Amino acid sequence: MTSVPSIPSDAPFTPEQHLWLNGFLAGLFFHATRTPIKPALAVSAEPLLVLFGSQTGTAETLAKRLSKEAAQSGFSSRALGLDHHGSVDWSLEKNVVIVTSTYGDGEPPDNAQHFWKIFNSDAAPSLTHVNYSVLALGDTNYSEFCKFGKDCDLLLEKLGAQRIAPRIDCDLEYEAPAKNWTASVFGALTSVAVKVKEELVELVPLGSKKNPFAAKLLTNRLLNRDGSAKEVRHFEINLEGCEVAYEAGDALGVIPQNCPDLVQEIIAALGCDGEETVCTLDGAETSLRQALLKNYEITKPSPEFLKHIAAAHQELAILLDSSNKDELRKYLWGREIIDFLTTPIALETFIPLLKKIQPRLYSISSSPKAHPGQVHLTISSVRHASHGRLRKGVCSTFLSDRCHAEMPVPVFIQTSHGFRVPADVSKPIIMVGPGTGIAPFRAFLQERRVTGATGKNWFFFGDQKRSTDFLYEDELTSMQMDGHLHRLDLAFSRDQTEKIYVQDRMLEAGKELWNWLESGAHFYVCGDASRMAKDVDNALHTIVEKCGGKTPDEAKEYVTLLKTEKRYQRDVY
Repeated sequence: MTSVPSIPSDAPFTPEQHLWLNGFLAGLFFHATRTPIKPALAVSAEPLLVLFGSQTGTAETLAKRLSKEAAQSGFSSRALGLDHHGSVDWSLEKNVVIVTSTYGDGEPPDNAQHFWKIFNSDAAPSLTHVNYSVLALGDTNYSEFCKFGKDCDLLLEKLGAQRIAPRIDCDLEYEAPAKNWTASVFGALTSVAVKVKEELVELVPLGSKKNPFAAKLLTNRLLNRDGSAKEVRHFEINLEGCEVAYEAGDALGVIPQNCPDLVQEIIAALGCDGEETVCTLDGAETSLRQALLKNYEITKPSPEFLKHIAAAHQELAILLDSSNKDELRKYLWGREIIDFLTTPIALETFIPLLKKIQPRLYSISSSPKAHPGQVHLTISSVRHASHGRLRKGVCSTFLSDRCHAEMPVPVFIQTSHGFRVPADVSKPIIMVGPGTGIAPFRAFLQERRVTGATGKNWFFFGDQKRSTDFLYEDELTSMQMDGHLHRLDLAFSRDQTEKIYVQDRMLEAGKELWNWLESGAHFYVCGDASRMAKDVDNALHTIVEKCGGKTPDEAKEYVTLLKTEKRYQRDVY
């Protein structure tokens, strides 16, 4: 059998670099030869704890896949959420890896917040006996790219753990770097080789991210009434033939096409005719027009694009300095790639600066038990003017303006890990979802009706004006009248002089809300992460403190316990 290549022991590398390079070469060797190392060579039952910090489920999926691959490779592995760190006997752990995303503005995901608090306190365990590595997931469109993963990497080092493979920071296209990281970790843990079995043929179901389902749009209906300042639409999509089933609380990924008018503007700005041959990120050849229409993000400029054009934009060059993050964000708001194409740029230079078009995720607003074979979405069509141009949301206007019954819509199911109605149907639920945040709660209410759940349902909904923006009014009021929706609190911010929001209604009903929580209610929030979710969270802490007779620290502990028990769940964006 051909031996696995390794770095000579006298090579001029640090021990950490030596281990990583051996692992990396072993991974490359394995994938190149596809010849498995016999399990007999693997270290018997080498332990491996895979921890994940996940907000949308991607990190959790990767962590569980890694744990499965490790088990097939001779390791004794298990995967746990970071919220289960308290169940780990850290004195017995030897090898630990963390797969984590970053939430919001560089914050830990919900299920990692308690871990972060404890491991940054005097209660943190010593990890001097632990080998570790971190895989960080993020999006370079955000200034705090992979920040929580980076923070975890430094924290474990601070606690004495030994880094066996360098952290890898993944952008939206994470599959390839994640595989390289896995190979380096496995190689480092066994010093000289990746201990893996023959790779199994991966059967990718139709309706998954790797194999989207070509769905058909059935319904496109405006939900707002005349006079509204908003455009929220109800979509119904046919999923018959899709191999992946969804549950209430899941999201639907939609792979959009760009606006043809914007595509033509960019082609003209480049001095092209659109028929030029270009390569997509997947290596396929196509025309420039089709590539811009279907393959690339052509609205939000990538960091690489901004860096390239900064030489011709003095103001932008100054703002790209790391000390000017807030000013850069303000400057870029409402600006798109087309705004920067006033300076000539060669096609062969331009295309590599673009990113692959990304699917948009939308909370599903239907229960499959109530609407078998269909999926419903509740989406606000994004349209606004800035810097003298009309701007349009890529996917929202793709669905509202350009899709029709004969146009296939590539979709996939994004499973939610935890954002579910309680398994115990007798438990009450409290839902807070202003605007399009109503989506998953419409699904929850449908689900609870079909399953005959006996637990009470309470919904906080808000928008601008009741006369024009009361989404699904007939459905909600009907559920309220027949007793399925036990309480409906409404907050229409512009129906009175002083603006009223859902968090204000929560505070008004604080005593009853506290009583529901004490009786075992689950608390859910869906909608805007930057303001609404934070305001709702602050209101919840205030209610626990004032109505529960607790100190601020005790209120924090109470809310943290709700999260730990999966009774406080958020679907925010």
